[in-house]
Amino acid sequence: MPDLNLRIRDFYDSSSDLWEQVWGEHMHHGYYANGESSRKDRRLAQIDLIEKLLEWAKPQIPTSVLDVGCGIGGSSLYLADKYLANNANNLAFGTDGGFKVTGISLSPVQANRATERSRALGLQARSQFLVADAMSMPFADGSFDLVWSLESGEHMPDKEKFLQECYRVLKPGGTFIFATWCHRDISDRPLNKHEQRHLQRIYDVYCLPYTISLSEYKAIAHRTNFQNIKTADWSQAVAPFWDVVIDSAISPSAILGVLRSGLSTVTAALSLRQMSRGYADGLIKFGLLTATK
Repeated sequence: MPDLNLRIRDFYDSSSDLWEQVWGEHMHHGYYANGESSRKDRRLAQIDLIEKLLEWAKPQIPTSVLDVGCGIGGSSLYLADKYLANNANNLAFGTDGGFKVTGISLSPVQANRATERSRALGLQARSQFLVADAMSMPFADGSFDLVWSLESGEHMPDKEKFLQECYRVLKPGGTFIFATWCHRDISDRPLNKHEQRHLQRIYDVYCLPYTISLSEYKAIAHRTNFQNIKTADWSQAVAPFWDVVIDSAISPSAILGVLRSGLSTVTAALSLRQMSRGYADGLIKFGLLTATK
């Protein structure tokens, strides 16, 4: 396993239990519409992000979903519950009327916890969670009609190869929904040394090899032969989430949990303001891309 993958695995193996205890099952940003403040319920904001992504991308109702970088199954199981409910309401499904979601993570701790949560929710027959590398996924070509990647692309060491893999496992006519950390556009002005140092501190803490701009992702999607490509910058809508995380992280129970989780989690907690400042300065962007095959 590459060194980066080991670092990512160890980071999430050590921090996922704490995240679930303090922040719940969704390991991603929340969505705050115009006028909504960080006082909005955190879990509601995270569910709103999922729903707003679906509303924005408008995928066909899927029968097979791949969640790339699934965490402890937050999005995977939410989507399973949502689409199974749609099935019960006689909306169009595949010939067997079935539905299944597959989640992959580098972290055995995450995959195991997602499996436990699926059993607790009665969704074990409609979900599976595997330890797998998104750069070389163990699936046949054209396996899924929805490929979902919510805040995992920033971990990928080769962004072009990653989008190629997502394209490969997507069925013809299927939809790719992708949300990831980006840096600002550099077409008019390259990153200065201060910005580079700021990003490097974030990369070191959160086990990221590098980030790119949303316009660069769009260019990769074109080269990969994705169709109907659409992008959006939702930085303003998600930035308040970091204030929520910071406030939660300084509670007594969270501080104790952070200390028990090990050095990497402590370092990540101490670096939360780097993300908040990055959004405020316009350096860090929350980029969206959806496309079809």
